[in-house]
Amino acid sequence: QVHLAESGGGLVQAGGSLRLSCTGSKLRFNTRSMGWFRQILGEEPEFVAAIGWSDGRTYYADSVKGRFTISRDNTKDTVDTVYLDMNTLKSEDTAVYFCAASPAAVPPLARNGYDYWGQGTQVTVSS
Repeated sequence: QVHLAESGGGLVQAGGSLRLSCTGSKLRFNTRSMGWFRQILGEEPEFVAAIGWSDGRTYYADSVKGRFTISRDNTKDTVDTVYLDMNTLKSEDTAVYFCAASPAAVPPLARNGYDYWGQGTQVTVSS
């Protein structure tokens, strides 16, 4: 059974940084576009960032552009990892962050383009 697992969330002060990681069980990322979404309590999940599997091109929501960086490591034999480096964090970045996998070569910006999801990791930014 395919399983995505996020890690790296936590509590950080405004202006600080965090690195989120996402690994896949029984799923290699070299033919999957990967995305990060976040959900604030009571709201719909929103797109944060994505990386295409065919060319590695990256995409970002305007709210995180210049502060967040998505990258991936497909070099290990058994597991692939996608990262989300988050810098200059703001209180409005507080949310549960999810990674997701899509079969599309160009990563979708909408949730319904992704067929596998992780359980999420909480990021809390204190002001």
